[in-house]
Amino acid sequence: MRRSTSLAVGCVREVDFKSGFPAKSSVERLEILDDKEHVFGVRIIGGDHRLKNYSSVLTAKPEVIDGEPATLVSESFVVDVPEGNTADETRHFVEFLIRCNLRSLAMVSQRLLLAQGDLAEPPAQ
Repeated sequence: MRRSTSLAVGCVREVDFKSGFPAKSSVERLEILDDKEHVFGVRIIGGDHRLKNYSSVLTAKPEVIDGEPATLVSESFVVDVPEGNTADETRHFVEFLIRCNLRSLAMVSQRLLLAQGDLAEPPAQ
């Protein structure tokens, strides 16, 4: 993935997929970045995949789960249904991508907490 030197609304990044995805790259533009409210929004503006007019908003909220501090992350999206696919097929595909992204976010967050000493050991996967 190529990263911009500054992170601001309007910046663009190109994501290069490694494997297991029926495309090689995606171009995304940051639409929303609200550190105070913990909201992040992205729109896909290019790439060699079939997701057209895709945009998503991710929100992170502090929660207490089973008596432990946690973060509840939710993501909503809109996307056009590609010709030759059904709405259900498209939804399942995007939900798969979201699950992959959320797993990646969890792993990065856990590594940061471990590095800061805020987490004694990594949670079971």
